[in-house]
Amino acid sequence: MSAEVTGPRAPRGLNVFERYLTAWVLLCIGAGILLGRVAPEAARYLDSLAIHVGGAPVVSIPIAIALFFMMYPIMVKIDFGEVLRAGKNVKPVLLTLIVNWGIKPFTMFGIATLFLGVLFRGFLPGVEIVKDGTQVELFRSYISGAILLGIAPCTAMVLVWGFLAQGNQGHTLVMVAINSLTMLVLYGPLGKFLLGINRMPVPWQALLLSIAIYVALPLVAGYFTRRWVVGRMGEAWFGEKFVPWLTPVSVIALLLTLVLLFTFKGETIVGNPLTILWIAIPLFLQTWLIFGVTYGLARLLRFRYEDAAPSAMIGASNHFEVAIATATMLYGLSSGAALATVVGVLIEVPVMLTLVRVCLRTRGWFAVGGAKTQEVA
Repeated sequence: MSAEVTGPRAPRGLNVFERYLTAWVLLCIGAGILLGRVAPEAARYLDSLAIHVGGAPVVSIPIAIALFFMMYPIMVKIDFGEVLRAGKNVKPVLLTLIVNWGIKPFTMFGIATLFLGVLFRGFLPGVEIVKDGTQVELFRSYISGAILLGIAPCTAMVLVWGFLAQGNQGHTLVMVAINSLTMLVLYGPLGKFLLGINRMPVPWQALLLSIAIYVALPLVAGYFTRRWVVGRMGEAWFGEKFVPWLTPVSVIALLLTLVLLFTFKGETIVGNPLTILWIAIPLFLQTWLIFGVTYGLARLLRFRYEDAAPSAMIGASNHFEVAIATATMLYGLSSGAALATVVGVLIEVPVMLTLVRVCLRTRGWFAVGGAKTQEVA
């Protein structure tokens, strides 16, 4: 039986920021490029504000603040009590875990390497100096950004995708919480392994610090914030007042981060505007592949539609907030890896809305538990 979904667990759909996220990202790209050309000294000053370890800048303070506020609202929404109540349906949970951690990282690595490292390599020339001073080929940096996306399963927007597809929100919430906890264990080892195969430097301490700052810290802060607010104001006030006020904070912080990123990446984009297209193609194909694999397996395993749809959505979407944070910490705000993670933001909304429509039109393939179809604009 599906767990009851109330308050923040029943999202109304896409707000103005989420619905037009691709347009907002494009505006931020323009604003960042303009800022980098008009006020390069301001950009350099912001980039100089960093926490240094052993004389080297490890954590950019402006980026760390922005990325914390990207993650914190997401973590506040997780109700671990709901996880315990809704976690009785084991098969969808196992399928989602297997796809997220046993299939998706490796298909992303393979597809990104095929397109960016072989087919499009001639269009992606050049080298860059990453944060530790190592010189790397630029195409490898783009592949690294794709890898960081592939090992970061979504824990935010997927709540909206599952709702729009009329899926089992209890299952979606279970996976949001499980993915957040699993990332604490698997994100570092998988990242080190795949980035190493890609012949990119992997500063292990920086990778662990990234997980601590951008996953563990907001997770703990969100957990205690939820307990405190619900304890003082009640579940209804939390869901109806607090969460709607907090939700735009995450998107605004994301957009501010993108402005900073493109302040440094502007020259690369202006000099080679097709770079975003070359990166977007393998990310687009990976999204459809993982969706198709998960949705197909769910049908073979005779899932109800309400469990099949969110399982496929969770597999297809990426936690681009963590990917951006990790890329900037490991390789720098102006790295090709950071740029590749931003391309993931560009394609997220239009591609996932298309997949929502695919789910709604194919729900007859599955046993249905009675949910009504919601039309997606």
